[in-house]
Amino acid sequence: MEHLKSASFILLLFVFWQVACVVFDVSPIVLPKPSAILSTLIVNMPALWPHILQTLLTTLVGFFFGMVIGVALGAIVGISRTAYNVAYPLLVGFSSIPKVAVVPIFVLWFGSGTLPAVLTALTTCIFPIVVSVATGLATTEPEMEDVLKALGASRYQVLRNVSLPRTMPYFFASLKVAVTLAFVGTVLSETVAANRGIGTVMMMATASFDVPLAFAGLFALAILGILLYAVFAVIEKRICGWATRKQDLAMNLRPWTERFQFECPTWPATCWRLVPIRDRITIRRVLRSRHLV
Repeated sequence: MEHLKSASFILLLFVFWQVACVVFDVSPIVLPKPSAILSTLIVNMPALWPHILQTLLTTLVGFFFGMVIGVALGAIVGISRTAYNVAYPLLVGFSSIPKVAVVPIFVLWFGSGTLPAVLTALTTCIFPIVVSVATGLATTEPEMEDVLKALGASRYQVLRNVSLPRTMPYFFASLKVAVTLAFVGTVLSETVAANRGIGTVMMMATASFDVPLAFAGLFALAILGILLYAVFAVIEKRICGWATRKQDLAMNLRPWTERFQFECPTWPATCWRLVPIRDRITIRRVLRSRHLV
């Protein structure tokens, strides 16, 4: 139902756009009709397809390396207070630099082509991942850590069973934002120094006043961004669906929690109330590994 509402709203938006262009007789150079944009996109798809693939592959490569580096830096910053005090101001300062000012430097170092676009996508998407991973690790409830440490869990066990699972919602939220920023970085670099890609097509279209083709490039970018966002949303739901806000979450977990309390009657009730419901499964797994239940 929610997806149907979203599709209906988008369709109504395009209908309003089409009607407004017809009623007010808007020039195609200023704002082309959606029908003209879709027609241009379909007609020119054989020629646009190599450029779409180039932009998509470049974005994915830059996003992948940005994700790896971002997770590593976020883990270091989130675990170590010293690393947070030292590295976080540098990360904020680097993120504040407009990426359009970095592209000419990349072109000067590595020449025009794919590599500057990959590096621009990497530098654009890395900051949200670092911040989200560091926040997820730093905001783990101390009660959870104290309970597991009292049960004899090592630092690695606490990190693996509590900190990392609690970081997953932050991590996937950052991925959905970072992948769209990676597209921005790729297209930005392609408009400056590249001979292939959607950014190059859009620059050539605007130079020849082919506005429908430029908007077709924007539509292609929007479709790619929505598809990748949907992919990460599905993966997020499969991996950390426990973090989804549902009204029946507590009702679904109540039989399990009652059985857990029956199997482990020595569990302190005061400590049990401090633990969020979604984390009790993690405690049960740790207790089972130590043969306590």
